[in-house]
Amino acid sequence: MTSASPQPHAGPARRTVVAAAGAAGLAAALTACGSGDNSSDTVNTGSGSSGSAGTTGSTGASQNSGGSAGGTALAKTSDIPEGGGKVFKDQGVVVTQPAAGTFKAFSSKCTHQGCAVGSVANGVIVCPCHNSHFSAEDGSVKQGPATQPLPAAKITVSGEDIKLA
Repeated sequence: MTSASPQPHAGPARRTVVAAAGAAGLAAALTACGSGDNSSDTVNTGSGSSGSAGTTGSTGASQNSGGSAGGTALAKTSDIPEGGGKVFKDQGVVVTQPAAGTFKAFSSKCTHQGCAVGSVANGVIVCPCHNSHFSAEDGSVKQGPATQPLPAAKITVSGEDIKLA
């Protein structure tokens, strides 16, 4: 006669599961951090006659000459007023048009205490929590209490479409 001893189901050890979850969380955090390049993205829609619209800035914003660009669609260029901008709360980004045909994007999270910025007008991005003001041109602090600029976000402009890169 054989006596069967009850053995627990063979599966991964608790330590293995916790380590895997930690590694997955770390990978997600590192991916979200990106390259850490805080330079501003500028996209010129190319209203000049040469047709050689370009991109300034070093973080890779680009203008596509046709076809569909990847990324999350945000708005039409006509939705972003010159000298103003629009806050996209769900995407965590604010898009500005500091000069005709030039579009920039920044994180919508205020660098003071993490509130979402609320409005853009007259070349200034305003946080409603403590009234910090940021430049719509480069995200720099115009009025505190914030001391750090808004980080740049990557966008692409293709025709009339503005998309997150």
